[in-house]
Amino acid sequence: MTDLRHRTAAENALRHQHSDDKGSETEGRADRDGASDTEGKQDVPEVPVPADDTPEVLNKALSGLSSRWKNWWVRGILTLAMISFFFFIIYLGPMVLMMIVLCVQIKCFHEIITIGYSVYHSYHLPWFRTLSWYFLLCVNYFFYGETVTDYFFTLVQREEPLRILSKYHRFISFALYLTGFCMFVLSLVKKHYRLQFYMFGWTHVTLLIIVTQSHLIIHNLFEGMIWFIVPISCVICNDIMAYMFGFFFGRTPLIKLSPKKTWEGFIGGFFATILFGILLSYVMAGYRYFVCPVEFNNDSNSFTVYCEPSELFQLQYYVLPSVLQSATGWTTVRLYPFQIHSIALSSFASIMGPFGGFFASGFKRAFKIKDFANTIPGHGGIMDRFDCQYLMATFVNVYIASFIRGPNPSKVIQQLLALRLDQQLHIFNSLKAHLIEKGLLPAVEEAA
Repeated sequence: MTDLRHRTAAENALRHQHSDDKGSETEGRADRDGASDTEGKQDVPEVPVPADDTPEVLNKALSGLSSRWKNWWVRGILTLAMISFFFFIIYLGPMVLMMIVLCVQIKCFHEIITIGYSVYHSYHLPWFRTLSWYFLLCVNYFFYGETVTDYFFTLVQREEPLRILSKYHRFISFALYLTGFCMFVLSLVKKHYRLQFYMFGWTHVTLLIIVTQSHLIIHNLFEGMIWFIVPISCVICNDIMAYMFGFFFGRTPLIKLSPKKTWEGFIGGFFATILFGILLSYVMAGYRYFVCPVEFNNDSNSFTVYCEPSELFQLQYYVLPSVLQSATGWTTVRLYPFQIHSIALSSFASIMGPFGGFFASGFKRAFKIKDFANTIPGHGGIMDRFDCQYLMATFVNVYIASFIRGPNPSKVIQQLLALRLDQQLHIFNSLKAHLIEKGLLPAVEEAA
């Protein structure tokens, strides 16, 4: 019996020794594979949660309320303040709106990059923050340089330095980006390659989402401020009304990424936003200040928004479907055609817009943070407020290009004026022959 116990103990010792040897061999193999594999298995450090910066006045005034109602009042008061500020910058004109869009873009980029830097800084790797801002500068130079050339052609042609920058704009943009690319390659550090390329991708995805979309917002603004104000207002309305319906009536969870979002809030926000979009469009479509394209006046060196409104912004009669006729007793209604387009805009803001928020929620959950920042008490960071707006900007730009905008004669003339004189003469003769063939110009008899 004693021999049996000794033999069992010896077998167990051998098994443990074999297991230890195998573990040591595995560890040795991992070490030989390099630290780059190890870095991929390291846990991502959690980003510090911003402290509550709710104004002390509100904290004292709402101290007797539960956290749920306190948050409701804080969000409501700050929402009214932001809406008032939004009306104020609309009053200041399109140039101020463009500057605000640029400021929001920079702040959103800062909030996302700060999260990346919190992860990146713990590894003491060089140049990430500097290169991130450098790439932001390069991308903005590329996009806004194109915009300046398109919309301020006469001004650009008038100034020699601007004319040179415009002519070689894309080459200069590429050279700037290539410089940043080389700087990134030179900054690579042994044993941290994977993390550095991960952060390189982080920066570029952020640029794709933030800068591209803000550039599209400004393009929408040039089509007329109504194309800027109505979509943004629809997203704001949907966010507010979905919150209100969800707060008072919400019972059924909508999506796991955002446990507080409910089907009641989603459906209530949809119908409220459709109604809001139709009413807001009716009010704004009657003012040239909102419907006219934003153009740059070279004589006064300022923006102008005066024009003869297109058919899109002229009242027309529409025959109602038989179902609505029986329900309302009306046969026809008098609407602006833009109001019909506003239904598409508000529907997208209500159905697809929230997915921008869900995407942001998934991003925040990945890094275990509540908000991107604590810039706005009760709301989080600027990115928390504009996560749905960027999807909306892309949709509006695509919608205008697909269903609204036709060829722009002014841009065609700008391109013609940039050609050589012999090329301009060739186009003139070709156009003249075409108009004669169509009967729009009298035929010119050749001299005998």
